[in-house]
Amino acid sequence: MLVGMATEKMQLLGVERAKYFAPTAICGYLAGLCIALSVTSIFLQGMRDALAVTAAALFGLTLSGGLGLVFWRAQERDLIFLRVATVAEAADNFEAVLRVGAGQGWETLIAEPARRLDFQTPGTRFGAGERVSVSFRGRDVLVASICDPGVGFSLVGRRRCAEHREVVVRAVRP
Repeated sequence: MLVGMATEKMQLLGVERAKYFAPTAICGYLAGLCIALSVTSIFLQGMRDALAVTAAALFGLTLSGGLGLVFWRAQERDLIFLRVATVAEAADNFEAVLRVGAGQGWETLIAEPARRLDFQTPGTRFGAGERVSVSFRGRDVLVASICDPGVGFSLVGRRRCAEHREVVVRAVRP
């Protein structure tokens, strides 16, 4: 049984996509403010003050830009489906994943028999749940899991997403 990355990505549309990438957008906004601060330092009277403000702005630009890039790459990578080659047909894999999802307490958001399943995992006291998306392509099962789109990025959530993907992989293995 082969497990590898697929070329397809989980689709998020409209407001969900905007919320999911909000942490990256906030970092971009902060980087823009740092650029504006650097430009306005040209108009300061003292050279020492201008250099200090420019140095602080460049530090902020580097930090917020780098953090935004890290968020964006991690979030984009999480959207890519993991492809699992199985020996069962799509309908059998669909039923197996549906049973496992129900057993895990996942809420079914979308259920298109033998084609697609989307789940929302239960949240905890301190965090929202995660989204699990499973597509069925013949004998292949494609699975992706992301932090709740309303949260956008969570280190703890990313670890739970990996666990959710593994639950689906175990469900379709012979």
